[in-house]
Amino acid sequence: MKKSILIFLGIFALTFNTKAQDGFEGYLLVDNSDRSKLIDAYVSPVMKGLIYGMNNGWYHTAKVHKPFGFDVSIGLNASLVPGKDEMFTLSGLTSVNTGSITVATVAGSEDTTPLTTVNFTEGGVNYSTSFNAPGGVKESLPLSAVPAPAVQFSLGLPAKFEVSLRLVPKVGDKDVKGSLFGLGIKKEITDWFGPMDKTPLHVSLLAAYTTMTVDYNINSSGNISVNNGLAEFKLNSYTVQAIASLNFPIINLYGGIGYGSGSSTLKMTGNYDLSYGALTRTITNPIDSKFDAGGFSTTIGTRLSLGFFKIFGSYTLQEYNTVNLGIAIGIR
Repeated sequence: MKKSILIFLGIFALTFNTKAQDGFEGYLLVDNSDRSKLIDAYVSPVMKGLIYGMNNGWYHTAKVHKPFGFDVSIGLNASLVPGKDEMFTLSGLTSVNTGSITVATVAGSEDTTPLTTVNFTEGGVNYSTSFNAPGGVKESLPLSAVPAPAVQFSLGLPAKFEVSLRLVPKVGDKDVKGSLFGLGIKKEITDWFGPMDKTPLHVSLLAAYTTMTVDYNINSSGNISVNNGLAEFKLNSYTVQAIASLNFPIINLYGGIGYGSGSSTLKMTGNYDLSYGALTRTITNPIDSKFDAGGFSTTIGTRLSLGFFKIFGSYTLQEYNTVNLGIAIGIR
């Protein structure tokens, strides 16, 4: 489970550290009215991808465990960022004088780094500089998609209920730390449909909630000198779904329809000394952004059962289509 959250933390290390060396700090160099617009556009696909990913992979069957039966599953949720969200256009800005050029979001290609010119007046002082827009991290991500932790423990309860838990205490190192908590409740309702409970078809209702936090220390680089720089990320997401499965001795087919939503925040705190040639400008706590995502989803998947050991995979159609692959070990 710790390794799973560390994969996630790596995204933020790539976003706020590696990309800073290539010009991520450039988006701090613009004036106050443009800063949030640029950084929000740059990181939004990762924030949305995480919300969709965290709402995925909660089940691989609609059949609940018998009371106190359980399983432990380990998997990967990978949210595929649409091509239109891999790029955005620098236009309609007051301090960026480059016309209408296209640059990468964090989910785009690392090779898209056009020269960007900044020119604005603040407090009677004219600030001017240029930088290469940061590329994305698409080539560094698994499946070129946004990964999310998918490790959980599920326990059967009386009255055909099942509870699932995702829990990661704060882990990481001195530069990046994160924690995660997720809770899911599944209720099998097959017997509501009379004799259907004598068939391989099972039907359940599912509700799940996830919260995650990440803190990342921002270091000095390029045209920026940082004092007490910190990026604080928080995510809350939930999903409700109706799911069904056909359970055979070896092969299990499952799917569901539902709705998922969530929000995430990004705060950058600290003091940032920005260099414009011979001039220096200081900004404090430069970013306080919020991101939302949500919509209806449809999932289809299959599971191979080999005794206590199971292999499963699913594909979810939603704004950011999501792949889930994993294994589970359990006792019913």
